[in-house]
Amino acid sequence: MPSDRASAQTPAGEPESLSESGLPIRPVYRPADLDGWDPRVQLGEPGGYPYTRGVYPTMYTGRPWTMRQYAGFGTAAESNKRYQQLIAAGSTGLSVAFDLPTQMGYDSDEPIAHGEVGKVGVAIDSIEDMRTLFGGIPLDKVSTSMTINAPAAILLLLYQLVGEEQGVAPAALTGTIQNDILKEYIARGTYIYPPAPSLRLVSDVFAYCNREIPRWNTISISGYHMAEAGATPAQEIAFTLADAVAYVRAAVESGLDVDKFAPRLSFFFVARTTLLEEVAKFRAARRIWSRVMREEFGAKDPKSQMLRFHTQTAGVQLTAQQPEVNMVRVALQALGAVLGGTQSLHTNSFDEAIALPTEKAARLALRTQQVIAYETDVTKTVDPFAGSYVVEKLTDDLEAEIGTLMRRVEELGGAVAAIEHGFQKAEIERSAYRFAQEIDGGRRVVVGVNRFALDSEEPYEPLQVDPTIELQQADRLAKLRADRSQHDVDRALDEVKRAASSTDNVLYPMREALRMRATVGEVSHALRNVWGTYVPRDAF
Repeated sequence: MPSDRASAQTPAGEPESLSESGLPIRPVYRPADLDGWDPRVQLGEPGGYPYTRGVYPTMYTGRPWTMRQYAGFGTAAESNKRYQQLIAAGSTGLSVAFDLPTQMGYDSDEPIAHGEVGKVGVAIDSIEDMRTLFGGIPLDKVSTSMTINAPAAILLLLYQLVGEEQGVAPAALTGTIQNDILKEYIARGTYIYPPAPSLRLVSDVFAYCNREIPRWNTISISGYHMAEAGATPAQEIAFTLADAVAYVRAAVESGLDVDKFAPRLSFFFVARTTLLEEVAKFRAARRIWSRVMREEFGAKDPKSQMLRFHTQTAGVQLTAQQPEVNMVRVALQALGAVLGGTQSLHTNSFDEAIALPTEKAARLALRTQQVIAYETDVTKTVDPFAGSYVVEKLTDDLEAEIGTLMRRVEELGGAVAAIEHGFQKAEIERSAYRFAQEIDGGRRVVVGVNRFALDSEEPYEPLQVDPTIELQQADRLAKLRADRSQHDVDRALDEVKRAASSTDNVLYPMREALRMRATVGEVSHALRNVWGTYVPRDAF
């Protein structure tokens, strides 16, 4: 494992520092540092195995990445207004943030939801909320990403139903659901069911979308939240790819052909300010994944071997102190994501460390991407850093470190067994503690926090969420329940329970229950009644 030493000497006597992953970075790199390096093996061609140089031959020379801005707050109507503003500003994709009760499969009027409705995202309780959320937005013209995990299948089905109401065939829908439940047990905590039925639900989504919504990305396997919890770049990629291996194994074991579902897998990573290591990280991730899919799973379709990913700039690196400095951080992080070959990108707003972003800040975040795409020359050529001594050496070093961590997960029995051992969580917590110590001790500089700070900060007026939203959602739910046929809802929910108790794909009865205007909470509770809820080991 990498050393925690702050610096060292190279054999030539040159001082070296350490990357975020604890790997050495030298002040000068030479051809000898790539001794034995074969570009035909490590690089290949853009759009060709092992995809180090990017998953498409032309990358951004043909068209830029999808500019997907993450937004969602308060009510569906408020969020819809923000989406309309982003589309008018030139956003080419939407990304939905859901509030905590929705993420946990609870309705807004349940006691456990009190105080959290509409706070960190939009509250979605039923098809009526989803209809309002996308009112006036043609779902066959936009690509939508939904950051939702345990209830991902429910929100996807609601999206499909709203599309059908608009006259949009399911085959025309494009977008992504995060649907990455394993990382919730590692780093985030918005799980509902135990790992085994959760993996079954993920596999059911794969099978359902293969038949019903073929252009939909069925999972966005996420390292972003691990990074936000303190994971190093190497840990972020290693633990994400280990989770991905577990999903593919579960799907194959359920009888799915790997080349039927693997082309719709996608990933979600962070982009930090350490630009060189981030570029190398993305390149190493593509190379490792292509080999895993070809060698372990025998994937023959090139699309099954491609690691396609969305990137978000690093929220954890934003500061409430001197928030305007975050504009510089976000621009550098976005540039790293682009140089690393991302397929879509969300740039954080500079005021997100204080509150939900204002309209002006959200527009500026989008403009940051547009400046990179249309005013710089980084989109004129594929993989601008290919052949760079430092980037190629960092890519190789990261590949080796990621491989070491993935082997440790395998030695514990795979991602799920390692989660039950607490391995990934402990490794991330150890790194987070080290980062915090380095900041506190001044060894890691955070501009405006532990260096170049101001004696006093200028006042900033953040966006406020309407505190009456919870009451509004409760009223909407009461009206919904009064207007619908409770008999039809109960019968549909019984079918959900029956499917959950068998090996039938649960998404079909779930879809019908939602069509009957069952709520997100009611469908989630139907599955809880059969599968139970997960209680982490350290909660005892």
